Amino acid sequence: MKLLRFGPEGQEKPGILDAEGNIRDVSALVPDFGGSAVSAEALDHLRSLDPSIAPLVEGTPRIGACLAYVPNFYCIGLNYARHAEEAGMDKPGEPILFSKATSALSGPFDPVTIPRGSEKTDWEVELGVVIGREASYVTEDKALDYVAGYCTVNDVSERAFQIERGGQWIKGKSAPGFGPVGPYLVTADEVPDPQALRLTLSLNGEVRQDSSTKDMIFGVAEIISYMSRFMTLLPGDIIATGTPEGVGMGAKPPRFLRAGDEMELEVEGLGKQIQRVVS
Repeated sequence: MKLLRFGPEGQEKPGILDAEGNIRDVSALVPDFGGSAVSAEALDHLRSLDPSIAPLVEGTPRIGACLAYVPNFYCIGLNYARHAEEAGMDKPGEPILFSKATSALSGPFDPVTIPRGSEKTDWEVELGVVIGREASYVTEDKALDYVAGYCTVNDVSERAFQIERGGQWIKGKSAPGFGPVGPYLVTADEVPDPQALRLTLSLNGEVRQDSSTKDMIFGVAEIISYMSRFMTLLPGDIIATGTPEGVGMGAKPPRFLRAGDEMELEVEGLGKQIQRVVS
């Protein structure tokens, strides 16, 4: 299934994409998509229903974040081999784990606002993993059983806030609008191998990132298993699994986002995002 949320900001309704690519309004069937509403049990119930009983959505409504909220917004840093080379850093021996504020969550086509005082706002296309069942001390061979689905994520980052201001990375990752997710939450049964997905990002029509999840240092199953040793993952948690080479910080000279720029990014099979940058 491809799940999405549509409507004006703050008034989104849950929808599902039918076999013809039309949006169906399932707000009479589910409260919204987030937390326990994207648990494995909730998705199994939704899967058992006939989408044709839900009304068609007319026109081309705004598409919001595919999740109404997330209990936790986790990220993995420096997780692509060629990105580590680009950054001039050794490959990490364990996954580098940090968080974005959940208030950064935004829609896939909403503008990205450069925060006050920023001079180094950057882009990062990533594969997002949404947890579908409570996970604690999960073995790697069972880890993918805990995935509800996958989505495209832009882990927008302010590098000076992240690296030059001391403290933890979360400061550079959490401005409003720095967490576009969607357009779809694609259920795990439609993604047989999360380590074989192409990721691309273009800036003003110029390809900046073009890689594959096979270049990950730590794959999705290993990440889930590793994280579950230190915390309990909850239904609706999202994990942004790292970005490939081609970020603005790694360019020579570095190239950061400016008002008027347009980003277009996609993870294979999970849908495309387009964001215009505003001051």
